[in-house]
Amino acid sequence: VNIATRGTVEQQNPLMNDPFFRRFFDIPNTPQRREFQSAGSGVIVDAKNGYIITNAHVIENATEITVTLLDNRSLTATVVGKDPGSDVAVLKVQAANLTQVPLADSDRAEVGDFVVAIGNPFGLGHTVTSGIVSALGRSGINPEGYEDFIQTDASINPGNSGGALVNLGGELVGINSAILSRTGGNIGIGFAIPSNMMKTVMNQLVQFGEVRRGVLGVNIQTLTPDIAESLDAGSTQGALVSQVVEGSAAEKAGIKAGDIVTAVNGKPVKDAAGLRNSIGLLSIGEKVDIALLRDGKPRRV
Repeated sequence: VNIATRGTVEQQNPLMNDPFFRRFFDIPNTPQRREFQSAGSGVIVDAKNGYIITNAHVIENATEITVTLLDNRSLTATVVGKDPGSDVAVLKVQAANLTQVPLADSDRAEVGDFVVAIGNPFGLGHTVTSGIVSALGRSGINPEGYEDFIQTDASINPGNSGGALVNLGGELVGINSAILSRTGGNIGIGFAIPSNMMKTVMNQLVQFGEVRRGVLGVNIQTLTPDIAESLDAGSTQGALVSQVVEGSAAEKAGIKAGDIVTAVNGKPVKDAAGLRNSIGLLSIGEKVDIALLRDGKPRRV
């Protein structure tokens, strides 16, 4: 679906930052508000309840959200919840005869898989581009975010944000979210939020209206070959625990500084960002099985 938003943002005159200028001209320091319009994309994932997934940044500051379907129906959408950390937002529309996209298991995606990006680039409705999965598990695009991106060379341009990345079976593999570009246009490096991560976030947004993230209670750093050698770790992948917070879940489970976390719920942890993502997608109160190395010996807590 196409998503059009309207809203207002505060605009500050840079001269207002100068106290001398403000006093000399006796101008009150009140920010001006500017109206904006913007376009993005979305995906119907639950036809019965009218739930649509898009990016949180697509609907930021929006006071009015209009969803346009392929059959040219225009619907007003309300925000169920949004999570800037993972850049996922859930919208709701009231309409009959909606069609939802089937979800793929994004953990089964492989580098080299053919994928198709669908969206609304530069406001050109319902555009399809094709490419392959270039890489998996990309992170570090936004240091504050929870990222496990699928990288693709299918053309993703401004306006494609929130649109579908589907496999050749027509199943949703990811939600197109970001591009790396020097010009603002597509250069073949696009990023999509995996469908499994989107599903986890969506379930919490529908249930609570926000994401309530679990916290392990550790300070971590990525295990480098040099650190691994000095610790006799025998592994060069994982997250090194540098500090354990007092009274935290990690302390109660018996995790100690110097431990190397290698897997969460059976899924390998490559680095510190991987551990942060795995824990950040778990709800408060969930039990988690952690594999770690201590003094070169494997343990589970």
